This record gives sequence, C-alpha cells and structure tokens, in this order.
Amino acid sequence: MANVSKKVSWSGRDRDDEEAAPLLRRTARPGGGTPLLNGAGPGAARQSPHAALFRIGQMSNVELDDELLDPDMDPPHPFPKEIPHNEKLLSLKYEAFRTVEIKRWVICALIGILTGLVACFIDIVVENLAGLKYRVIKGNIDKFTEKGGLSFSLLLWATLNAAFVLVGSVIVAFIEPVAAGSGIPQIKCFLNGVKIPHVVRLKTLVIKVSGVILSVVGGLAVGKEGPMIHSGSVIAAGISQGRSTSLKRDFKIFEYFRRDTEKRDFVSAGAAAGVSAAFGAPVGGVLFSLEEGASFWNQFLTWRIFFASMISTFTLNFVLSIYHGNMWDLSSPGLINFGRFDSEKMAYTIHEIPVFIAMGVVGGVLGAVFNALNYWLTMFRIRYIHRPCLQVVEAMLVAAVTATVAFVLIYSSRDCQPLQGGSMSYPLQLFCADGEYNSMAAAFFNTPEKSVVSLFHDPPGSYNPLTLGLFTLVYFFLACWTYGLTVSAGVFIPSLLIGAAWGRLFGISLSYLTGAAIWADPGKYALMGAAAQLGGIVRMTLSLTVIMMEATSNVTYGFPIMLVLMTAKIVGDVFIEGLYDMHIQLQSVPFLHWEAPVTSHSLTAREVMSTPVTCLRRREKVGVIVDVLSDTASNHNGFPVVEHADDTQPARLQGLILRSQLIVLLKHKVFVERSAMGLVQRRLRLKDFRDAYPRFPPIQSIHVSQDERECTMDLSEFMNPSPYTVPQEASLPRVFKLFRALGLRHLVVVDNRNQVSRGAEGAGVPCRAPLCLLPVLTLSSRQGTLRHGIQHPVRPCPMATSLPSPALSSGDVLKPPRPPACAAPATHKAGSSTGRRELTRGPLWPGLVLQVVGLVTRKDLARYRLGKGGLEELSLAQT
Repeated sequence: MANVSKKVSWSGRDRDDEEAAPLLRRTARPGGGTPLLNGAGPGAARQSPHAALFRIGQMSNVELDDELLDPDMDPPHPFPKEIPHNEKLLSLKYEAFRTVEIKRWVICALIGILTGLVACFIDIVVENLAGLKYRVIKGNIDKFTEKGGLSFSLLLWATLNAAFVLVGSVIVAFIEPVAAGSGIPQIKCFLNGVKIPHVVRLKTLVIKVSGVILSVVGGLAVGKEGPMIHSGSVIAAGISQGRSTSLKRDFKIFEYFRRDTEKRDFVSAGAAAGVSAAFGAPVGGVLFSLEEGASFWNQFLTWRIFFASMISTFTLNFVLSIYHGNMWDLSSPGLINFGRFDSEKMAYTIHEIPVFIAMGVVGGVLGAVFNALNYWLTMFRIRYIHRPCLQVVEAMLVAAVTATVAFVLIYSSRDCQPLQGGSMSYPLQLFCADGEYNSMAAAFFNTPEKSVVSLFHDPPGSYNPLTLGLFTLVYFFLACWTYGLTVSAGVFIPSLLIGAAWGRLFGISLSYLTGAAIWADPGKYALMGAAAQLGGIVRMTLSLTVIMMEATSNVTYGFPIMLVLMTAKIVGDVFIEGLYDMHIQLQSVPFLHWEAPVTSHSLTAREVMSTPVTCLRRREKVGVIVDVLSDTASNHNGFPVVEHADDTQPARLQGLILRSQLIVLLKHKVFVERSAMGLVQRRLRLKDFRDAYPRFPPIQSIHVSQDERECTMDLSEFMNPSPYTVPQEASLPRVFKLFRALGLRHLVVVDNRNQVSRGAEGAGVPCRAPLCLLPVLTLSSRQGTLRHGIQHPVRPCPMATSLPSPALSSGDVLKPPRPPACAAPATHKAGSSTGRRELTRGPLWPGLVLQVVGLVTRKDLARYRLGKGGLEELSLAQT
C-alpha cells in the first residue's frame, strides 16, 4: 500500500496543516520498528488481518489529520519506535475513534436542543412583553379617542419604545458591541476562517438574546429571526468545547474538539439550527449554512448539520405546543409561521410567469436601493456616530421616530375594514365605526411577524392601495435607517414585510387593471413580493427558496419563488453587492469568496504576496522570539523555521510555526537546558495546547527574564514540517483556489528558478532578495490604486545556486509533505544574532532548490474584487 502517514480525522475532510496542533519529532531508536496506530507494537497488527496499518512518520501531527506521502520515495529517516508525547495515541483502537464520531452526533443533538430552547425563550418573552405594551397603548388610545388628547397616547407610545430600546442599546454599546445587528456577517466571516473577537462568547449570546427581545418589543423595524443564526452559532461554539472560558469552568469533556477546524464545523451546525428554529425549515437551514456560511463542506458534515436542524425545530415545536396548551399538536415549527397557503385557491398559470419575473426585477431594484442607502448611512455612522453614547442616542431617536410616524399614519388613515373574529390581535378602532378597525394599524400596531401573516392571508379588500403604498414607502426607510443601529436586530422580517406590502399592492393593481379573476387573490403576490424584496437585499437564492417553501408548507410555489429570487439577485448584483457582503467589506474583513475575481488571471502570486517574511531558526533564542512576537510589524501569524547555518553551510527551510504555538511554548518555559544527560527540553502535552485554545494570552502578559532571553528554544518538535508552497509565477486564480479549497492560513511563495545540487560541484552564489515592503493598502479614488507604506527594513536573503536542471512549470503547485529547501528574509531586533541565511537542498526533497520570496495570507487574496472599471484593490484597514 502507499506510504501513508494517517492522522485520522473522522470528519472525512482534509485538515488545514497550519491549524493543526503542535508537531512532535523524536530521533529514531536504533533498530526500532515501525509503530502502528492500531496498537503499540507489532502484536496489535495481528488483531485483525484486514486492518489498515498506519505509520507514524518522522514528524507526526498528534491531531490525527490526513497527510499523504509519496509512495515512490523512501522515507528519509527510519520511523521511530515510539513518540514520547504520543504513547496514548498509539494505543488507541478503532472503538476510540468511533466514540469520537458518536460524540460529534451528541454535540449536534445538544446544539439543536439548546438552540430550540433559546428560540422558545425569545418567542415567549417577546409575545408577553409586546402584548403587554400594545394592550396598555390600545387602552390609552381607546380612552382618549372619545375624550380627546391623543397626544398623550403618542407620548406614551414613543416613551415605551424608547425605554425598551435604551436598555437594549446600552447593553450592546457598552458591554458587547459585537452583538449588534443580526450577527450573520460575523458568522459568515467566522465560518470563512476569520476570527472576529468575542463573536462566539457566552456574554455575546446573553447580550444578543436580551438585545433582540428589547429591540422587537421596542417597536423597531427589526425581526428576531436573523439573530437566531448568531445565537445558534454561539451555542455550538460553546457546547463543542466542553467548557466555558467566560465562566472559567472546564467540564473535562469534548477536549478532542478544541481546535479551529472542529469548532468551525459545529458552528456551521449551529447556524443551520438557528435558521431551522427561526423559520421551521431544517432543510433550508442546511442549505443556508452551505450557501451563506460554511467554507468547507463534506458529506458527513451535511448529515450532522441536518440532524442538528431537525432537533432544533422539533424542540421549538414541542415546547411551544406545550406553552400554547396543545402538547400533542406540533403546530409551531418556527418562530414565524407564514400560515398554510391553499394550493387550489391560489393556483398560478403560465400567464403569470412574466408577472413574477417583473416582480423579481422590482425586488432587485428596491433591494439595491436599500443597500445603497444603508451603505452611505453606515459610512456616516462610522465617521460621526462612533462613540457609544451617541449610538445609544441614535437608537432611542429611531425608536421614537418610528412610534411617531406610525401613530401619525394610523391617526390620518381612514381605511376602515370590518372586524372579523380573530383576525387582529390588537385592533384599533380610532375614528372607525363600531365593528370596524383601522387597517393601517394592522400593519404598524403589531409585531412584524404578525403583520407579515396578515398581509399574506387577509382576504381581498382588507387593505386599500393607498394604505399599502404609504406603509411600503415609510417602512422601507425606517428599516433602512434601523439596520446598522447598535442594537441586536435582523433584517429578514422587515424585508419580508416590505415586500409583502408592495407585492399585495402589485396584485391589487393587476386585478383593478385587468378585471380578470386570475388576479383575484393578492396573497400570492404578497408572497412573491416578500421573496423578491428579501432576495434583492440579501441575495440568497437556493436556501431562501427552500426556507419560503418550508415556512409556507407549500411546494406549489417552489418554481415561482425560484424565478423571483434568481431575477432579484441578477438585477441587484448589477448595482451593488448584497447587504451582508457589503457590511463585511465595511468592516475590513479579509473575506474569501468562492472564486477569485474573473479578471484576476493576469495577476501572479508574486504580485499579491506579503513581504518581507520574518523567519526563525530551528534553534532560536528566546529573546529573538519574544521580540518577533512583540513587533507589530510582524503581523502575520505564521513564521517559517529555517536551520541555523554559517556562511559556508546554507540554511534550509524546516517548516512553519504559528504565533499561538510560540505563545504557549513561552508561557510554559519550554527552553533547552543543560543537564547530566546533555541538552534537554521540557515536554509539553497536547492538553497544554488545548487548554490555551482559543484565548491565547498576549505576548505582553508573558514575563521573560533577561537570563531566559539568552536561552534557546528547539522549534522542530512543534512546527509544521510540510507547509504548502506555490511558485511565484502561479496565477492568482490558481493560488486562490488552492488557498480556498485547502482552508489554508498561509501559503509560502517560492522562486520558480529550480536548481539541482550535485554535491561538491554546486557552488553557493548569494543573490539579493527583493526589498519589498509590507503593503499598507488604501483605496485611492476610483482607480483602486495601491499605495505602500514602509514598515521596517528587511535584510537581503542569499540563495545558493548550482547547475541548472529541468524546472517545474510555473503553474505547478507544490504540495507537502516534501517541503522544498528554502530560506526567507528575516527581521531581528537589536542584540540578536545576525548572519546570512542561505539555501541548500531540502531534507525531504533531494536536489530541489527553491527560494522563498514571500507569503500569501488571507488579506492578500481578499483585497481584490471586480469593480465597474475592472479589478480593484481594496483597503482592509480603511475603517
């Protein structure tokens, strides 16, 4: 069989080598045999004649990820008999790994249960608090309608709204600002591989849940469904780690999953469970996680995410059924129930297809206008309303204005409709006759979810065109103004409400103009308008189609909804990107899309890489490591490790080590010391790294004495010996695809002048490395030009050359575990050792000589986008 060093991962997906835990290497014992993963000795191999034998190589990753070795090449060194830090790993049997897989399913079940319970809590509290508020205001309005003095009712309404929003805004602005908004852009970034500070902490969950309750009860043009996605993600991130860093409680469970790759998978399940709880759409939740969230996907992950979504909607359904007194009637699958659409009464014909396409165009245009207005409003807030106190004042102002505008429209409206039993939760009569209610109040004087259901299912004639037109116009601007406030709120329900209003108006207009019975029911046009408006704003297609179908319990309108959403997305993308992508860009997050910009084929890795690259020796002084980590100019989180060499013996690339790993090593004082046995270094357990994850201490908090600075640290036991590399002439789309598909954090760029060393015949000739500077990107006018700022000087990097040999194609991607020999520019502080770092052949790839010329990071790839004038370079620090 192929020489495979199998580091088992039962998630069925290749793992990011750079995100893995520390790497361990030990010198092989003389005469030692090859250890087997299925047992600690050869006897274990005989337990099953068909059992696969997995070798532990010279450098083994204790995190059990997949690593493929070239079967045609012999291992450079004998395999060790045992790995001192890995005895427990070698004794694991298949049952242990099967237990890990079972734990994954248990965690997904817990995610679904807790997400459903949180959704129940939000729904019950909102229903009771909002009901109390509307009953108080309704009683006051009914009282003063006869006596006069409705201004007091207006003051009461505005005061109550502002009070609720005041509390909700204060806790967000002063306690946890990351809880603002729906949280969907932040979760998209997290699943894309970007760590947003505090985004999945317990405190964020508490503030998010409290804030969304207060925002909805405060009467803002928001919904509680969007934040459920963020809430589910936080729950998943916490449950999967088996501890709470906020509460400083470690339950000693699920320790295996304390790493980024596992955590990201569970957060995907949490996001899907949030969608499922919000809309009662488990399949839609899975598709949402795939379409909008997860960057890395596999079949096993699909099943687990679907399981979490299913458990979430069942938990919500069961608990709400008990709360409403119908324990065995599972009729509340989500926070919002659009109601059942009768297929017979609301059938559509082929003649309506052009109408649905036209509605998609309208939704795309209105969505683009919404996003453009919100973009300029957000830019204004970034510049002028950045202080927390001003943010709270703005939120209170919006709440008061919303109440005032709603009251004025209700007061001015004379659209009176006959009151039907149970059709209104809080009917306002005002100046209507007995037995009638004000239809404008049906839209404004209610929670947004109930207003959407009213527009979907109220019979024809329940709203006149003027009422719908005014409501659409006013609520459009209120929702645009509200999104981006320092409150926890979502945009799903406001978008549906706006679209349902103008969609119903669209249907009424068709019926009035044609007089045909086919346009008789405006409810289906309200549904199409809601889908068009939401699709035009957030630009979701597949997942939103399924969500709408599951929420309406009707597959009849599957094709029209698809048609409307596709049209809205195509039209909207002509003008501006989706709302979530726009806010991700405004937050200067290095977000990687599915594909590189279509016009980026002319760019190469050399043009987008970050230089200079700070290197560390395999045995490096502690003081040098501390200085490198303390240097803000060395802002990349991965450092190439090179072997120390003098002027006559070139250095060679040994691997890559992460900043977080160096922090843990410094914290535990893993220094090389002299003893009776010679030079020894303290051992670390895998648990030490897992305990530090994810809140690694800052370098400033680690005390290193002057004597300790003179000690050395052997990095070879903890580094990644096989970083991915790419030639500097590789095109940006190729680099992008490699970076995206493998989930990389760093990608080493090498020189394309491959040389073959022929023993003594190869003479080392130093050459000068390009004195590139770390780009400081700024968006320059409309051309999107790039300006560079000087960060720190870089020392030239010599390269050993020899007789030429057949070179690899510039487009070939070099993959591990045979790392090329290389050296990289290094930056040292005063007092650190200096000297040239030269290049020789690699230890695992004999004869191949490559020069490291840079490092591609996420920011380098994320700063390019396709603009109207072509490819543009964005600033990731402009805000």
